[in-house]
Amino acid sequence: MEFAVVCTATLVVAALTLFSGFGLGTVLMPAFALFFPVPVAVGATAVVHLANNLFKAVLVGRNADRHIVLRFALPAGLAAVAGGLLLELMSGAAPLTRYALGDRVHEITPVKLVIAVLIVGFALLELAPRFDRLSFSPKYIPLGGVLSGFFGGLSGHQGALRTAFLIRSGLGKEAFIGTTVVSAVVVDIMRLAVYGTTFLGGSPHSIFGTGQSAWPLVAAGTAAAFLGSFIGTRLVRKVTMRTIRVLVGIMLLLLGIALGAGLI
Repeated sequence: MEFAVVCTATLVVAALTLFSGFGLGTVLMPAFALFFPVPVAVGATAVVHLANNLFKAVLVGRNADRHIVLRFALPAGLAAVAGGLLLELMSGAAPLTRYALGDRVHEITPVKLVIAVLIVGFALLELAPRFDRLSFSPKYIPLGGVLSGFFGGLSGHQGALRTAFLIRSGLGKEAFIGTTVVSAVVVDIMRLAVYGTTFLGGSPHSIFGTGQSAWPLVAAGTAAAFLGSFIGTRLVRKVTMRTIRVLVGIMLLLLGIALGAGLI
């Protein structure tokens, strides 16, 4: 069941993100969270996200604008460290409350609640028609890097903000795609470094440790992401992105509510 959910979500969304610049982490993290603790889900998502972005960097990274990458990706990388450390701090906090539903006990923890709010927030952005036109002045590119990197480190939700801040940076289509991919690689490397040396390195339920290992699912998700990205380079222009984003937004909204309620 978990392989079908993660691989299907990854394959479809990876095929659509090459040109949109966001979506894979937004969908994949909740999919992993259905089967693993939230911190592990964020870490597992980061592994797949980095591997897929490295693959895309081979395809389109040569088109990146180096000046924009320096202004955006460097602040984003540093902010990703702060977001990752905040996630580590929250992951050890005691549950806010517990309640029974049938024969199961559900917990609402600080990290679940924060991630749920972020998921719902980004879901609402996906559903809002005005978000299609959301963009910022090029002078705010470093600020966009900080915000995108911080939320990338905290929950994996970095792409939507990255796209909004870079869409009016004066880049052509090829340069825009290459710049977003290279910037995503920088953030992924920085946040994985934090995850690997903090909560995932010592957690009995981590993707690196014992217990229910996420590595088989990570490997399957990575393979699905590669295939999706490869397909996306050929088919994405034929897909109506608005319809896909509405469906993704609805699913994220439901998952965010379930996560915030402690159901998953």
